[in-house]
Amino acid sequence: MVSACAYSGAYPTGYGRYAKNTEGVPELLFDRLQASGFTHFQQSGTGAIRKYYNYVKVTPMVQALDALGEAWPLRDEVAEAGYYAATLGTGIRCEITVGEKVAVHRYTFPESSSARIVIDLSVGGLAIDLGRTVPLRAHCESLGHGHVQGTVVMEGVPLSVHAEVVNPRWRQMLWYDRRLIDGGTRLDFDSIRHTTLRPFGMLFMGPTRAGQTVEIRLGFSLRGCEQAARNLQLECGTEEPAFDLVREATRDRWRDLMGRVQVDGGTPARRTVFATSLYHSLIKPCFADDESPFWPTSGPFAFDVCTMWDIYKTQLPLLAALAPDRAADLLESLIRVCEEEGNFPIGYRMARGADRFFRQASALAHTVLADAHALGRAPLDWNWALVHMVDDLRRMYGEDFFEHGIVHPISHTLDLAYAHHCTAQVARALNDVHLAEDLERRSRHWINAFDPVTGLLRDSEFYEGGKWNYSFRLLHDMAARIALGGGDAEFIDNLDRFFGYGAGPVTQPGRRPPPAEMLAGYALNRFEGLNNEPDMEAPWAYHYAGRPDRTAEVVQAALTWQFGTGPGGLPGNDDSGGLSSWYVWASLGLFPVAGQSLFLINAPAFERSAVRIDDREFIVETSGHRANPIGADGIDRDPAPQYVQSVTLNGRPLDATHISAADVHRGGRLHLRLGPEPSDWGRKVRPPSASDQVFGLKETR
Repeated sequence: MVSACAYSGAYPTGYGRYAKNTEGVPELLFDRLQASGFTHFQQSGTGAIRKYYNYVKVTPMVQALDALGEAWPLRDEVAEAGYYAATLGTGIRCEITVGEKVAVHRYTFPESSSARIVIDLSVGGLAIDLGRTVPLRAHCESLGHGHVQGTVVMEGVPLSVHAEVVNPRWRQMLWYDRRLIDGGTRLDFDSIRHTTLRPFGMLFMGPTRAGQTVEIRLGFSLRGCEQAARNLQLECGTEEPAFDLVREATRDRWRDLMGRVQVDGGTPARRTVFATSLYHSLIKPCFADDESPFWPTSGPFAFDVCTMWDIYKTQLPLLAALAPDRAADLLESLIRVCEEEGNFPIGYRMARGADRFFRQASALAHTVLADAHALGRAPLDWNWALVHMVDDLRRMYGEDFFEHGIVHPISHTLDLAYAHHCTAQVARALNDVHLAEDLERRSRHWINAFDPVTGLLRDSEFYEGGKWNYSFRLLHDMAARIALGGGDAEFIDNLDRFFGYGAGPVTQPGRRPPPAEMLAGYALNRFEGLNNEPDMEAPWAYHYAGRPDRTAEVVQAALTWQFGTGPGGLPGNDDSGGLSSWYVWASLGLFPVAGQSLFLINAPAFERSAVRIDDREFIVETSGHRANPIGADGIDRDPAPQYVQSVTLNGRPLDATHISAADVHRGGRLHLRLGPEPSDWGRKVRPPSASDQVFGLKETR
């Protein structure tokens, strides 16, 4: 549930130096790496940053309270899973670790007659235009004997914190507008506006000798201060310093998760990127068990689903493999949200209001529900789930889809058609044949989205992309979709154009690119790199046209050239781990087709890998694997791809370019023989499609 980070106010997490931008190279917001304190609850590499982020700032100081908000340089940073340390320019060494519902800070002070630790409850969001989040109402109180607590309501959501300092000799006080309230024990704010906001909070203060450490523990809850105090006691105990205890417990959990995937071979740089990507893939969504502020019952509550559009293709299938219990918890939480609010969320960012953000896509939860049911690994009431899946199809854009078989933005036609297909699979498995047949019939409306003359989507509005970006979705009937566009040759020609085969290099935009430059880039109708969610699955569309060699070339180029070990080592937003999980799957030589319980096969980046799924292992091993040479910057820079020559699954020849998700989850051994030239493997046996014929336009309208 809890994260913590050094806070500068920069985009996108509140850490760093950059201002927000959507085009070209980002501009510097600060000329140095700095922090004004340490905040809690951060998003992970997404564009939307104002909802439920960077709250409860803790600042260690040796200055007067007037200096609160000043930023000091950061140096000697150390970052590990569940641990962060740095030295502020004031000379204070700062260490932070987190547990499930707690954060523990440990500060090593220089000698001071009046050191202090300040908790600011007024902060939220970022120091950018329209980036600030202001509490709607708040209260805080001093309980005495090293204990304070408070609640802030941000975006309609109550966040409570109970804090205690492990140093009973220090004084504790409340403060408002950078002024101490001597003798006050409670502050209440019934309504706050941007124009009336003044900083407020609690502090601990006292003398320190050089090298003295002070620990402050914070327990959090979405159900009030009493539960926050219980959470703190449960994880930290009541007497001895708890920092090392919490850090080790969190480290053990990460070791267990990270240890579920092992890779051999490859360069050190590639293994570093892989391990980092695996870590990033498992940071979000956040789980706050028994903490929903919106319904009173116990059970899993997941937030920072920001958004399903980012994570449903790659991250959720990875979660289902590595942490199936948590994947089931996510589904239960999403179903509960649907029951309470009326529809499955596309984005769920812990905010009351009408901004659940459905513009990106429609009905994406259906894909992960269909996969979970096919695997039989989620102990849900599936009749209950099916009710909500069907009802959700009729909401928002779904009403027009139901009546006309087509909606705009046209990409939502594809979403809804696919969601009907996914829901039909669950209905058929539950023996509701009439419902399944009706849903499957409507799932064929995908054809209405395409122009049979161009083989691409019809003209429409598109979210963060154009019709080329969205035209190569992996639909449930790719055989019919390829035939609609003129067959394999035409489909491959369009894909080749999208990926720039035979085209000259382009100049990348710099800082503040003019509109004409950006429009010229968009007019290329080109693969933008993996920063664009609709593009993430496009390389694997070649599989359905019998050209897995092209997939190998594009994926190998992306793994080699778009990712690195240093700052800027991601080709765009990580989007809650969606991009990093793409890297994980691509490196393993697999790609999940969400909603179809299917994996596509490609040449892996490592000589051997093993994925532990419960008590089983799925092993991907190769013969003929060639490690790329290392460049001067430590990254492997030989772009020459390797191609699959032949495959066996558990010792039996496999001519197809796909395996079922059940094959992966039950464990086994996939052996790929690789070579430097394309082969005939995968050219004849295509991944499955819903039909072997083109559905006529008349039937779907």
